[in-house]
Amino acid sequence: MQPLFRNGLNKSSYLFSLDITTILIDYLKTMADKSSESFFSKLFSSLFSSNDPEAEKKKRLKQIGKQLGKARFHYYKPGADEVLPAFAKLFYDIYKAVFPAKSMFQAQENPNHFKYMVVNYSLNEKQHELIEALSEESIKAQASSVPVNELQQQVKQNIEQFLAIFSTDKIMQIEGLYRKLMMFRSFCMYDFYFLLKKFDSSIQEGEFTTMPHFEKINSEYVGEDLKDFLTVAWVLPDKEDWSDLMKFFKEARGTEPVPLNVWNKIVAKLNAIRQSQVFEMLIQIISKDPNYVSDVIFQETPITDDYIEKIRSDAEKTIRSLATEQQNSKIDSLLNQIFGTSNVVRMHNYTEQGSGPFERKNLGKFLYVQPLNYYKAFLLDYIKKDLREFADLVLVRGTWSTNSLSTPMSDAYHALIDSSDALLAFDNKIAEDKEIGSKLKTLLPRSERDREARNIIGTTLGDLNDEAKAFCVEGTKNLVTIGKTVKALMEDYTKLPKSELIVNWKELEHFADHPIKELGVGVYKHIYLFVTLMQSCLS
Repeated sequence: MQPLFRNGLNKSSYLFSLDITTILIDYLKTMADKSSESFFSKLFSSLFSSNDPEAEKKKRLKQIGKQLGKARFHYYKPGADEVLPAFAKLFYDIYKAVFPAKSMFQAQENPNHFKYMVVNYSLNEKQHELIEALSEESIKAQASSVPVNELQQQVKQNIEQFLAIFSTDKIMQIEGLYRKLMMFRSFCMYDFYFLLKKFDSSIQEGEFTTMPHFEKINSEYVGEDLKDFLTVAWVLPDKEDWSDLMKFFKEARGTEPVPLNVWNKIVAKLNAIRQSQVFEMLIQIISKDPNYVSDVIFQETPITDDYIEKIRSDAEKTIRSLATEQQNSKIDSLLNQIFGTSNVVRMHNYTEQGSGPFERKNLGKFLYVQPLNYYKAFLLDYIKKDLREFADLVLVRGTWSTNSLSTPMSDAYHALIDSSDALLAFDNKIAEDKEIGSKLKTLLPRSERDREARNIIGTTLGDLNDEAKAFCVEGTKNLVTIGKTVKALMEDYTKLPKSELIVNWKELEHFADHPIKELGVGVYKHIYLFVTLMQSCLS
């Protein structure tokens, strides 16, 4: 008989091999079925699933609602779309704690008050003394006993010492404290009452004797309020030491508006809520925007530079004001001595009134109105009268030991006389019906829209000012030359009969309408006063 199984396999071995083969076939068949199922499942899904963004948004919002319902901070009821009383209770507790601080901030209307408080708080006693020395009151008080020029130097030194106070570390300390203060203020000034009244309409602002009865409300009523709250709450640093701020309040104002331990608890609670993202999810539900993300940035306002600049500029302004006041007082005194009045007006077109239209349009101005007025007045009222009498006496009738000695005075005197006509022509050409005045009048209306017109006006005013200054400067130089000669002549006159400059003083006495010495001294005095006046005006 032939063996039933080939290859030498017995029955038992054959059955074992058959079992393995069967298992392997079943496994492969199952994998093929799954692969086929996966393929058809994917095909079915691609054919019949929805790509509608609204459907996807609703799905995501539903998931967010479930997350909110399971959140540690239970403020929202998903099925009813309601915000729960626990939400209002959280805000009420914060409102009650920070209300004294809010009242404090509301009572201070000056926006710069806390800026100066922070800086002043950060300075020591000696630094405060230095700042006091730079105050307007202190500078003016010192001016009563210290000459202004000396006081100017002292103020300059004090400013340098004041600037040295503010090292990088000092500035960082000041800015850091103010930053905390502004964060704290923004948070406390949030309108908690407006939000809470939606949960209990009977609640009274600032009244904490009885606990309000909060009701659950539709979530849509708090959406915008919650967004506003995050702008002031989420800027609070999650890790910050607030003790220096509360110390500032206690030392600068005598009390802590919110006890440090209470404030730390508020910040800790807010940090926990922030980490849970409960408020963000609530806003996502309310706004129907699953992509909403709170993105808040604290807008910092540096204060140290402004504080420094104000102290410095105020001190410099005060000392400039004192110097100007002193100069004006000196000018008024000189005008009264020279002309008998401080109101001296001789020009007709180169005037402050004529300068007004250009100044109002920021085109420029007549810069030398006052000194040019004084110069013309001196020409008309003195040079052509008293000085002419003395000049005719010594230059025409006087016999000089050497003609070259009289030449400087003679040239200067005639230059002054000639400048009188030139000055009149200068003033006339600015009249509205003359060349320059007509051009300026025509260009002025166009200047607002025509850059070329503005440039021409600016150039023309610059040329006029240069010409006006030249009259004053050259006239003053000529008067200085005459003054020196007059002084030398008066010294020569006292040497009679051994005079050296003019040899016929005795003869001149017969032609003089006034005593020669009196006349000469008067001329020299007036020239000296006028030169001093022009130097004060032109400096």
